[in-house]
Amino acid sequence: MTKVSRRGFFRIASTATVALAAGPAALAESEAAQAARATPAAPATPASPAAPSSPPLFLRADEMRFISAATERLIPADGNGPGAIGAGVPEYIDRQLAGAWGAGERLYRSGPWQPGEPSQGYQLPFTPAELFRNALRAVQEDVQQRHHGSFDKLAGADQDAYLAALQTGRQDLHGVPAHVFFESLLAMTIEGFFSDPVYGGNRDMVGWKMIGFPGAYASFYDLVDQHGISYTRAPISMGDNGAGVIQLIPVHTATHAKGGA
Repeated sequence: MTKVSRRGFFRIASTATVALAAGPAALAESEAAQAARATPAAPATPASPAAPSSPPLFLRADEMRFISAATERLIPADGNGPGAIGAGVPEYIDRQLAGAWGAGERLYRSGPWQPGEPSQGYQLPFTPAELFRNALRAVQEDVQQRHHGSFDKLAGADQDAYLAALQTGRQDLHGVPAHVFFESLLAMTIEGFFSDPVYGGNRDMVGWKMIGFPGAYASFYDLVDQHGISYTRAPISMGDNGAGVIQLIPVHTATHAKGGA
């Protein structure tokens, strides 16, 4: 986990193609990256305080504590704005795991399950929800054994060290290689920070404001003949009801919502 500045992280993340894309959310991130390269950044706007989160749909309380702590280490709050927690990233991940994507609705699952080359992509038999549940259980057991506590109670430096070990490790997390879990967690964290707020993340559009992405405007007709100007309009979500309220896309929870893998 090489140290980079927050702004440097956003510049890299906004142009990255993330793994385990959660349907339209990944497309939103890709569009954001393209817009960020072509559009001047909008002036910084103070983010509103994090709204109270609703009860998790998939993650258990202990799992949510790990996800919250880990994603906040990946995208920490600083002088430029909120981090993963303030942007609703844990809620985004929970919603994705509870829905069709988490259930592997479009995932090929007929095997054979053989180790593959990196170019062959995902080769495990688990749905995304099963992958997270298995890996989270193993991580909790490992942290308890090593530190006699939970991940969210560790000092920041210890949390960073543990995540770095997951990133480069090959240890088995109840069937999930450690580095695969880390890559999945990082991908979902980036998605949750940059996707359209209708999916539960990017609260107050903090990710879009950071990179200057205007959001889901249907038309820029009024600007076609204007040249050499800075584009400073505030971003808008495709779920905006016209009064500044964003309607979240309902999550059709799968049967695994509260069960184990």
